[in-house]
Amino acid sequence: MLKIDRYAYTNKLRCVHPAEKLAFALAMLIACLALSSRLASLLVVLFMAASAVLRAKIPALFYLKLLLVPASFLLAGVFTVALSFSKDASLFLAGVKLGGCVLGFTAAGLATALDLFLKSLGAVSCLYFLVLTTPAVEIFALLRKLRLPPLFVELMALVYRFIFVLLETAEKIYLSQSSRGGYATLKTAYFSLGQLAANLFAKSYRHSQLLFLTLSARCYTGELNVLDEPCRFSPRNLLLSILAGLTLLAAGYCAEKGAGPFAR
Repeated sequence: MLKIDRYAYTNKLRCVHPAEKLAFALAMLIACLALSSRLASLLVVLFMAASAVLRAKIPALFYLKLLLVPASFLLAGVFTVALSFSKDASLFLAGVKLGGCVLGFTAAGLATALDLFLKSLGAVSCLYFLVLTTPAVEIFALLRKLRLPPLFVELMALVYRFIFVLLETAEKIYLSQSSRGGYATLKTAYFSLGQLAANLFAKSYRHSQLLFLTLSARCYTGELNVLDEPCRFSPRNLLLSILAGLTLLAAGYCAEKGAGPFAR
């Protein structure tokens, strides 16, 4: 079991109804995407981190490491957004000349990159709060109750299941290769990595066939039914989630109308 799933089953918000946690995450997500203020995006990141670490008791170091994964990809992505190419050298804060043009960074490009980075990180933090506090089976059950297409929910559940199949298969192949010195040198490491990738998908496909046979033997009709753990729904928590989103919208609106380093 991944650590994300382990914390989803053992966190302090485990007994809270999944609809309340989904409403809270959606309220924060809508506020983050609706506002163009950097302050609003930063507040979402901090507020969701505080909710996960202080309220759900997720280890702070683990949450930070988890957040660094998308942050690294976002930095690589927004780097290209920050780059500009123009003939007017006066627009650039820093750059290099390529023929008659300049490639570098402008104030507008850096501002756009910062806005995109904070907004994307805020959206990811909302998703992290939901997956770290709510088991996947409860999320799928909630989506069914919301009348989402059954095929869509089943595909989500199967993809989620095969993430574990891929990880387990890759770990077994890697341990087998390592025990035979498959990663002793750089040359053998590249060769072993290629063999791992090739065998991984072949073995995963075999696992998928066995899973389908198992489901068919148990009268699978296109829908995976699991037992839901009953949770008490609290209208108070739902109201607090809505108020939190409205408060953030108000704070972001005030920041947009004001001035300062976080105002756009």
